[in-house]
Amino acid sequence: MPVRKRFGQHFLHDRAIIGKIIDAVGPLPGQRIVEVGPGRGALTWSLLERAGSLDVIEIDRDLAAAMRGDARAVRGLTVHAENVLTTDFAGLRGAGDALRIVGNLPYNISTALLFHLLSQRAAIADMHFMLQKEVVDRMAARAGGKDYGRLTVMLAAYTRIEALFDVGPGAFQPAPKVWSAIVRLTPSREPRFPFGSDASLRSIVTAAFSHRRKTLRNGLKGLLSPEDIEACGIDSGLRPETLAPAEFGLLAQRHDALLRDAPSPAPGLYSTPHDALQETAGPSRSVRRQ
Repeated sequence: MPVRKRFGQHFLHDRAIIGKIIDAVGPLPGQRIVEVGPGRGALTWSLLERAGSLDVIEIDRDLAAAMRGDARAVRGLTVHAENVLTTDFAGLRGAGDALRIVGNLPYNISTALLFHLLSQRAAIADMHFMLQKEVVDRMAARAGGKDYGRLTVMLAAYTRIEALFDVGPGAFQPAPKVWSAIVRLTPSREPRFPFGSDASLRSIVTAAFSHRRKTLRNGLKGLLSPEDIEACGIDSGLRPETLAPAEFGLLAQRHDALLRDAPSPAPGLYSTPHDALQETAGPSRSVRRQ
């Protein structure tokens, strides 16, 4: 089966790494496992053997057809030939147990998929993913480090993240130009720290890390005054990478309170609510993708 670059395909073939991933997931009989991007089935058949049934989501219709036609598929494999960014995971779960999601994710959709999955976290028990190591480093970073940033804080609001182990380029065909890593995400239905609304947390975090080298008093201009920041018990002279996720939650709560107390904007100030958000949030720093 040819490699299709538009899908960001790098097929895992190292048997030792495959076994290590399966052991990290630890699938048990009867669990609802969903594999994202099974490709040529490096993980698929071991997952199916251990769990007894398996759903896979594959955008490449040729790969999906090959998987359906494999003799091992009759043991309990269900193939969904679709774009995972539009998959209804709540519907896929139905009335059954929460889903366990596994996948070697294409680097070009990894961040978008993480937030798509978290929007349906009530249907998900845990997730194990192979991602670009740089992305995993950012996801699991601690406050004060160079990798700590917007992605870290936004994921921390609803997810416990564990970086498990690294995987070298030689484990794939074709070999990517970067290292990969396995990460475990355990979502929580309720926020892991108070932060008011999702929109306020997103606005505060985006603005702060869009001006990473600036102090909070300068980076959050237009959202919070130095007095507002100090009222949260946070030094307005700090830089954003020094704040723990829960401290961003305090700032977001303050922003929420100010929005509730503020008079309505004059008609015509913004053409849409989205314009207002863009104006206050500033430009976002995107995660570099393979």
